[in-house]
Amino acid sequence: MTLKVIGGGLAGCEAAWQAAERGIDVELYEMRPEKSTGAHRTGDLAELVCSNSLGSNLMGRAAGLLKAELRLLGSLLISCADASSVPAGGALAVDRQAFSDCILHKIESHPRIQLIRREITEIPESPAILATGPLTSPALSSALKALTDEDQLYFYDAIAPIVHRDSVDMAIAFRSNRYDRDDERDKGDYLNCPFTEEQYYKFREALLAAERIELRGFEAAIEDGVDAGREHYFQGCQPVEVIGRRGEKSLAFGPMRPVGLFDPHTGRRPFAVVQLRQDNIAGDLYNLVGFQTNLKFSEQARVFRMIPGLENATFERYGQMHRNTFIAAPVVLNDQYEFHRQPGLFAAGQLAGVEGYAGNIASGLVTGINAARQIRGEAPLGLPLTTMTGALLNYVAHADLRDYQPTKAMFGLLPKPEDGVRRSKRDRYAYYSERAIVDLKAYLGLG
Repeated sequence: MTLKVIGGGLAGCEAAWQAAERGIDVELYEMRPEKSTGAHRTGDLAELVCSNSLGSNLMGRAAGLLKAELRLLGSLLISCADASSVPAGGALAVDRQAFSDCILHKIESHPRIQLIRREITEIPESPAILATGPLTSPALSSALKALTDEDQLYFYDAIAPIVHRDSVDMAIAFRSNRYDRDDERDKGDYLNCPFTEEQYYKFREALLAAERIELRGFEAAIEDGVDAGREHYFQGCQPVEVIGRRGEKSLAFGPMRPVGLFDPHTGRRPFAVVQLRQDNIAGDLYNLVGFQTNLKFSEQARVFRMIPGLENATFERYGQMHRNTFIAAPVVLNDQYEFHRQPGLFAAGQLAGVEGYAGNIASGLVTGINAARQIRGEAPLGLPLTTMTGALLNYVAHADLRDYQPTKAMFGLLPKPEDGVRRSKRDRYAYYSERAIVDLKAYLGLG
């Protein structure tokens, strides 16, 4: 029996690999490059549309715990991310092209996976996995709506610009991670563009006055009856100009916070700062951290060159906004990401209600394993709820639909400590991480 996996993104590639590794023949369908989206730039598998960072790699962070679990569970994509990583402090950031190339090589060389470049416009027969992501095509979105009888939920997502490293003025910018010691400065992974108070307020004024792209086109094309003008953003990826409207210092306390940074040119902490993170292994491209935007391209060139150190910046890619689609998972899916109305049909990735690169990978891993187990007549995974992977599964099935939106890994999803001991925030997160790894190893029989 052949498993069809629809979508060659993070979740789809992980799902296809996990099922194939368990002896299942897999057809992996990807519509790009035959048909692209408003946000993708290539036909590459697992293209990272937004940031090149998969989040923290530290065990005391929720994203770091999730990646540690995925390594134990044998994730293909996390292994490719590790192999294509670039300097990013405590985060796991990757060279986008090297990451995609690693995955493509693994998928194409697997004897049980057939990669088919074709758009799927109808719901496939079971067994199948829908991993078409937030940019699911209008035709398949309509078929999903007919299957579920539920209105599509959605939000708008935004992408940050990328600049060329050699166009950054290092007489103004400086290299440092937050909280570096004196002997570590000038060796940090991030480039930092410092603002004086006067520069900050002039920049904010220009940012708020800049022209934005009207929400229309593919953002509004998925279905009739949607108020495309409503600005409904995912909280973790809001446009910088939207954040700036919240208050005079909303940027300085948000994506431009200077905490933990020391400007060697002035000997003081900047009033605000824009951080740039390396975007490829060559180190010649950097993205503006937290600067997702929907400004017109000409306005981005004008306003973002007001950032100290970027006066002569050349842009590899401007920021843009795209519409993300996801289903009402708590009423559509069970706690294995399987559709109630079509047994053997699974959803994975952001379409299913999981946010963040690592979360998408985790959902693909679980659905790939469970689809294979179902085909083989075996019981599905029963991951402990004390693990981040298990907690994300539980959230999708049981979240309150009234304020439901895709969620990323966070410690608030995990059960509270059983011993009732009061702990500091840091100690509590360390406890959650240690408990999760111990419980996962026990579940996997790793001792």
